[in-house]
Amino acid sequence: MDGKTYIITIDGGTTNTRVYLWTKDGKTIDSRRDGTGVRDTAVDGNNQRLKQAVREMLVSLIQENKITWETVEAVYASGMITSDMGLFELPHLIAPAGVEEFGAGVKTVLLEDVCPRPICFIPGLKNREGKTLSLDNLGEMDMMRGEEAEALGLLADEGRGEPALVILPGSHTKMIAADSAGRLLGCVTSMTGELLELLTKHSIVADAVGRGYLKGSPDEKYLLAGYRYALNTGSFGRTAFLTRIASQFVSDDIRSCASFLLGAVLENDVAAVKSSRLLHGFQGCRVLIAGKEPLCSVLACLLEQEGGFKKVSVIRCEKQVPLSGKGVLLIHKERNRRDGIITNDQGE
Repeated sequence: MDGKTYIITIDGGTTNTRVYLWTKDGKTIDSRRDGTGVRDTAVDGNNQRLKQAVREMLVSLIQENKITWETVEAVYASGMITSDMGLFELPHLIAPAGVEEFGAGVKTVLLEDVCPRPICFIPGLKNREGKTLSLDNLGEMDMMRGEEAEALGLLADEGRGEPALVILPGSHTKMIAADSAGRLLGCVTSMTGELLELLTKHSIVADAVGRGYLKGSPDEKYLLAGYRYALNTGSFGRTAFLTRIASQFVSDDIRSCASFLLGAVLENDVAAVKSSRLLHGFQGCRVLIAGKEPLCSVLACLLEQEGGFKKVSVIRCEKQVPLSGKGVLLIHKERNRRDGIITNDQGE
């Protein structure tokens, strides 16, 4: 053994940051979460709070697991932590890009006030070069930070060899096109989670849905009704208001009304898949969905109703094994391969 036993991954988002301790063969040992993200940098005007949060989580992982920094082979960071509001700004790669391109794009930086070891920052991905962007072709541009690692991890788990549409529902739902080699061709983003947050807590329909997200499985009758009203009228605003009308004159059941609203909101995601120039060619391919529930299951239901896809699968991920970390480990393995390093524990 070379004494390098562990890898640490940092997954930095808008509202929180997670740090994971892994063995080199891909098993999670421990993790930490802090409710600090790049939004705090935007509010404070500096990233000191984010630096402190990451530093404290790293120290906690090392000390409480009784390991030393000498046994850590590498520390990786992905997500919004690589943006201008994170720890180190790294430009997006331009699609298409796979594990090899991401491995080549990693930038290693020593931030002594955060970590005693250099941190390997993984770039995000954008659909195209932005210099020629205008209002006429604005819809062709999109970008992601962090979801690229999740998508790479998911594709590795589910097998490559054929094109796939990867959908990661959340505050910002990412719909990512991948070719048969597992390269990411770009993405389309919708604000699904944020819309639900605003509508369920800060709008006139909040009372009808119990001032919160749908809990558990939806009422399928109301879910499909909300979806079809949004689809047929072409008016999301009108359909959202129909949630209140439904609660006043059809049913005051919170689950039913929340299902109606969820169907209306998710019609936007289905419409994005159908209308996107990037995703148009993937409507006959397999769909892999992973992320927050009930968004995953409901979106799968709506896509199956729509038809035209080879297979729609909801991927249940182990809570303690993040897809982003799996993707990061693939990138680390690629960098070792490129540098001619053979890892003793995997015999590769």
